[in-house]
Amino acid sequence: MTAQLIENILQALAAGLLAGAIYGLMCVGLGLIFGVMRVINFAHGDFMMLGMYAAYFLFGAFGIQALAGSFAGPYLAILLAGPLLFLFGYGIHKALISRVTGTRTAQLDGEGHYAQLILTLGIALVLQNGGMIVFGSELHSIRTPLSSSAWEIGPFWGDFVSVFVNKSRGIAALFSVATIAVLALMIARSRLGKSLRAAADNPEAATYMGIDVDRAHRIAFALGVGITAIAGALLATNYPFQPYIGLEYVIVMYAGVVLGGMGSIVGAFWGGMTIGLVQQLSTLILPTQLQNAAIFVVFLLIVFLRPQGFFGRVVERT
Repeated sequence: MTAQLIENILQALAAGLLAGAIYGLMCVGLGLIFGVMRVINFAHGDFMMLGMYAAYFLFGAFGIQALAGSFAGPYLAILLAGPLLFLFGYGIHKALISRVTGTRTAQLDGEGHYAQLILTLGIALVLQNGGMIVFGSELHSIRTPLSSSAWEIGPFWGDFVSVFVNKSRGIAALFSVATIAVLALMIARSRLGKSLRAAADNPEAATYMGIDVDRAHRIAFALGVGITAIAGALLATNYPFQPYIGLEYVIVMYAGVVLGGMGSIVGAFWGGMTIGLVQQLSTLILPTQLQNAAIFVVFLLIVFLRPQGFFGRVVERT
């Protein structure tokens, strides 16, 4: 009985870490947009949905499966889906989002937040219903031979306890961590990353230093969309999806960003990781249908005890 309980806990921990890594990548994409632009993007889950479909069609209809095979093909398609959605996000920002963000918000009531909310909600509705018209309601997934095989870790505890890690989910988690590491390095070391941080910290001062704040916002928005598209495509290698799947994950993304601390990219990753762990560990004592309830109970507790999140800064009022 004790060995079985330990095995169940370890298995839930492993599953939580794997799911949390992908959730963390989703949250980082949203956290980057909010951290730089201070925009609440209701359409973010639907950009993730487009990333899923982009990878799905690149893998199948555009011949990547025939070119790279069933093992490497999905991950090549995922790599291509990121830049594709980056360009799409760049275009959406230039055509629509830029009208209610950046230097233009000074001329709008409420710093443009009302217009931002309505616009991103409208984009979400267009993407959802447009996706239903174009793609239909049929469930899809990017299935690979790795999806039905697992690595065994162990045995432990006198050869009674083993942990099984699904290969597809394990590679997706490693892919997520690698993507976040590359992004963190770019933000910290590159000239572009420094301009993004400057535009986030003090847009007015950044403008005086010669930084094009509107362009920085456009790149941040496109990066956030591209990163979340990669996260969605990784998720699609393990779970089926349809045009309304963004609704299932956008609240999880916002919860992760708030848990990690508004504006903190590292915090967004750990917020997503926390959600993954809570979601999987809750299945030890709760039905699967109550996973989201457990997530939000923990969310409310953390917000109550530490309102600024894991990595958020306390604002001192004088």
